[in-house]
Amino acid sequence: MSGDADRVEVTVAEWPDDADSDEGVVVNWFTREGASVTEGESLCEVQIEKVSLDVLAPVDGTLDDIVRGEDDEFARGDTLAWVSPA
Repeated sequence: MSGDADRVEVTVAEWPDDADSDEGVVVNWFTREGASVTEGESLCEVQIEKVSLDVLAPVDGTLDDIVRGEDDEFARGDTLAWVSPA
């Protein structure tokens, strides 16, 4: 998709210190594409080894594009979604 420079990437901000794996899985999306989001709002839940984490909206805006759906695996640093700032 073009226009990524105008959007903010959603990733796992803090990887668990004790995690041996560099991979995780998306468990559940709380927010759907096209929805308005507020900075700090929980967008989805991911699981890394035996730890479940909420992934938070990095800015106020609109959740434009979910890149990794529920049950999708991802690696550390992968983009999970994109948010267009308000």
